[in-house]
Amino acid sequence: MDMLMKINQDVLLPLLDLLTTPTMGFPSGVQTRTAVCLKTLSLMALICLRIGKEMVQQHMADTLRRFFAVFSLLHSLQPQVYVVRCLCYAVAGQCPSQSCGRRVLEELQAVFNPEMAHASYIPFYCLIGRKYPGLCQIRKPYPSETSPFPSGTFGSHLVGNRIQVSRDTDYGGSPNLGLANSWGRPNLEDSALKQELPRSGRSLQGNWLAYWQYEIGLNQQDPHFHFHQIRLQSFLGHSGTTKCLAPLAGEDYFLSGSKDKTVKLWPLYNHGDGTQEVEPRLTYNDHRKSVFYVGQLEASQEVVSCDGTVHLWDQYTGKQIRSYEAVDGKNPITAVTSMPAPHCSVVFGSADSVLRFIDPRKPGLQHEFRLAYNNLSAGLIRYLAVSPSGRTVAAGFSSGFIVLLDARTGLVLKGWPAHEGDILQMKAAEGNLVISSSTDYTLTVWKDLENKPIRQYKSQSDPIHAFDLYGSEIVTGTVANKIGVYSMADISLSPVSSTKLSSENFRGTLTSLAVLPTKRLLLLGSENGAIRLLA
Repeated sequence: MDMLMKINQDVLLPLLDLLTTPTMGFPSGVQTRTAVCLKTLSLMALICLRIGKEMVQQHMADTLRRFFAVFSLLHSLQPQVYVVRCLCYAVAGQCPSQSCGRRVLEELQAVFNPEMAHASYIPFYCLIGRKYPGLCQIRKPYPSETSPFPSGTFGSHLVGNRIQVSRDTDYGGSPNLGLANSWGRPNLEDSALKQELPRSGRSLQGNWLAYWQYEIGLNQQDPHFHFHQIRLQSFLGHSGTTKCLAPLAGEDYFLSGSKDKTVKLWPLYNHGDGTQEVEPRLTYNDHRKSVFYVGQLEASQEVVSCDGTVHLWDQYTGKQIRSYEAVDGKNPITAVTSMPAPHCSVVFGSADSVLRFIDPRKPGLQHEFRLAYNNLSAGLIRYLAVSPSGRTVAAGFSSGFIVLLDARTGLVLKGWPAHEGDILQMKAAEGNLVISSSTDYTLTVWKDLENKPIRQYKSQSDPIHAFDLYGSEIVTGTVANKIGVYSMADISLSPVSSTKLSSENFRGTLTSLAVLPTKRLLLLGSENGAIRLLA
């Protein structure tokens, strides 16, 4: 709540003072002031939406009252503006200060006009209700008997639950605020009684609206991942199986690697009604084989992808920076991962059980460690996982063996037979935890130096070939298109929830999965190349 007060005092109130100042005009006049006003309105509406009606009444009352009071104040000054305009036109040598002040006042009245009042009243009415005292300023903004408009309607009249703007009223070429198709006069049809008010292109619709209505009522401290199978967006562009997904920092974009030898960068915007099909922002085409890994090197903002050769490229231009091939053609690269910030290293393992570290800022290899434990051959390195601190690297082998390596010294800390089958995926989490899944149908949580697993979950139907972490929970996916949520804090070995994906929301076979922890959303890749965003 301290942050809300800070936003209110340091952002909203100064913005309102700037918007309503009669002493200074804006560059480009009405157009610029209107744009800033709409942005400020959007910000206030978003804050009200997030904090709820009661908190708005406690902390936002004065801010909203100050905004809506501007309409009444400007209308009371309207006769004075008319007198000043007449005097300035009558006197040949008008005072520059009077002319400037008149222009600013006319600019204010052109911005805070009936159309702006309507555009600002409607969203706040929907958000916080009719009885909220902060909106009283807008209900009767023209109390004067000499007002050219009917009292409380801003040059319009009420028709049922709508406000119909008079067609013969001239607003001086005011900008479009959602009631017109272009800059200028409102574009309302004669049959306005039979038509809905046009929806803004920025408003939430369909599944996005349903999702946010649910999110508003959700406790922000809730540690659980709730999956309701609400389809929000589709990402179509790959012609082959989507093998890996990687959200970028900030969760505004994500990367996907495919069997079609491409890596694509996709935008994550909350628009449309759930049926929106999004095109990739960028495509990287320099791979020669199927891409099985993609990730971001956060420290340098570079993308790491691998098809047997490690590629580093610029995420903004799509240009390759450097590539690393296997040292020996007989031992191809089988697993890759990137170190967390502030580290700048990329780690990859090859078929000869050697782990190599490279720093994109320097030529050659940084480190090279052989993952031999008690002189046993554990098979191919299938997966690599780095701890959040970057201190340890866990390598999962095709034999089900896991080896834990100290990334600073290169010493093998521990090796143990974790599974009876091939390891499919691994993740490292806070608290020195390693989570692994295998073809033996198990999902296991390990404490790095302990001999027994902390938790071991058994899938009844199919192996868990894809999973991601959300706090203390594990979100899993199987080839049967089942999404499960397991809690590492729960003693029970059963999933907290299990959902079968419907063919309407997800078509094909699930091949990859990634959680967007901040937005509480789920990215799902399929064998047909399509990617879906679900809540």
